[in-house]
Amino acid sequence: MRLHPLTSLAAAGSTAIITTAAAYLPLSLTVIAAALGLAGWSGTLRRLVPAAAAILVPLCVSLLVLHGLFFPEGHTVLAQWGPARATSEGLSFALQRAAQLSAAVLALLVFSFSVSVPDLVAALSAKGVHGRLAFVLASTLTLLPAITARLERIRQAQEARGLVIRHGLPARAAAFRLQVVPLVTALVEDAATRAAALEARGFTSTGPRTSYRDVPDRPGERWLRIVLLLAAAASVAARLFQAGA
Repeated sequence: MRLHPLTSLAAAGSTAIITTAAAYLPLSLTVIAAALGLAGWSGTLRRLVPAAAAILVPLCVSLLVLHGLFFPEGHTVLAQWGPARATSEGLSFALQRAAQLSAAVLALLVFSFSVSVPDLVAALSAKGVHGRLAFVLASTLTLLPAITARLERIRQAQEARGLVIRHGLPARAAAFRLQVVPLVTALVEDAATRAAALEARGFTSTGPRTSYRDVPDRPGERWLRIVLLLAAAASVAARLFQAGA
């Protein structure tokens, strides 16, 4: 039985919020394992892993460098290189933050790779969201896999033309610029093409609309979405109360 797109969105968003607010390593690891298991079960694992790696590897490395080597509250020094100190407290903090971030990103990626954009557009329109806005929201929520795949194609094309990424920050920054500029240009062209297609199909017109795509919304799922949103709000409130206590 396929879940309603809004139920999947509520589950992914609530999971990301609750995991981030809880800041509990076992919970983060459980969410990571569950996300990978769901991706494997749905057949999207081979596409999800490269996308997740492209997002998480640089972020996790930066967390490791920032907190693992320059953690001000660290006392148990494992190694030291000048002002940089690898402390057990810093490494533990970096691991916890990396696990939180990975859990949130993977939960959202599982949704992004598994949801049907036409069903999501129809579901948003049925809830009163304007047709064009619904399409933009749905496209935004599912855009990350397309961006990742396009960036990989740009990288492969440039490497085929002789691009070599050398060590050092200036060389990597130059390579990053050479890849990002065509990516942004392609995304702008895509946006213009989509806007023209939306205009041609009457997405900007006002008045009553008829949807030819029926997305069943079972009462049980509506209650489940409410529970998920309340749980996410409660986790944030509890975190704020704990921080203020």
